[in-house]
Amino acid sequence: MKSHFYFSKKQRSGILLLIIIIVVIQCLYFFIDIPNEKILSDSDSNKAFIAEIDSLKQIALEQQKPKIYPFNPNYITDYKGYTLGMSNEEIDRLLKFREQGKWINSSSQFQEVTQVSDTLLNKIAPYFKFPDWVTNPKLKSNNYSKSYNTPKTFEQKLDLNKTTAKQLERVNGIGKALSERIIKFRNKFKGGFIADVQLQDVYGLSPEVIERLKNDFTVKTPRQIQKINLNNATIEQLVTIQHIDYELAYEIIDQRTLREGYKSLEELIKVKDFPRDKIEIIKLYLVL
Repeated sequence: MKSHFYFSKKQRSGILLLIIIIVVIQCLYFFIDIPNEKILSDSDSNKAFIAEIDSLKQIALEQQKPKIYPFNPNYITDYKGYTLGMSNEEIDRLLKFREQGKWINSSSQFQEVTQVSDTLLNKIAPYFKFPDWVTNPKLKSNNYSKSYNTPKTFEQKLDLNKTTAKQLERVNGIGKALSERIIKFRNKFKGGFIADVQLQDVYGLSPEVIERLKNDFTVKTPRQIQKINLNNATIEQLVTIQHIDYELAYEIIDQRTLREGYKSLEELIKVKDFPRDKIEIIKLYLVL
């Protein structure tokens, strides 16, 4: 073993020199900051990669947001209003306004009715789509304006129960879809309409369009019906009338019992949950 640890003078000098070289290299490694280009380049690549990932995430989030398509604000439902960012109170104000048979014809009127904020209005107003007769009233022809300003007599008007879809399309605000919808609704009843007021039941007809329609058309050959005596009617008879279901029929008979008979048809509006805006249509089927 002794022979393994015995060194000559030259060997000892070589070992000492090697130790000094190792110490110097270690000092250089720990105390001298040598820039590492590879590390720097890798850091830049990471930053670029992270930025790209963030960009893709942002695009994915934008695609997940519900898209807004042009719509008529008069037909906003609870769900539609929620997706647009409206509060429950704002939606309720709009629905209450529409229940009165009124229509919104401008962005400013929409804000006045719903009381939405300017920020929300500016966001959704560009998607409002009103009928052509609202956005561009100049589409009216001179002949139409003249005929509208001068009310026609009963003889001059066309029979609403015999008119065609093409004839209905001449009225400003009624296109192909609406005219066909009117004819389809009329044909649901054997004999057609009883009176002009039934136009209120055609979906999509605004009060303004109905007035213009009634200027050129009216019911000349009304459908013949057997009217029901309100003070003797049974539940089964009442439910055959438009807008009266079993629950409302029970309420009508209960009120009739309490009042010991109705004195006028207008007293029906005092019945619980009675559709007041449909009173004129319901009266067509009743008599005292």
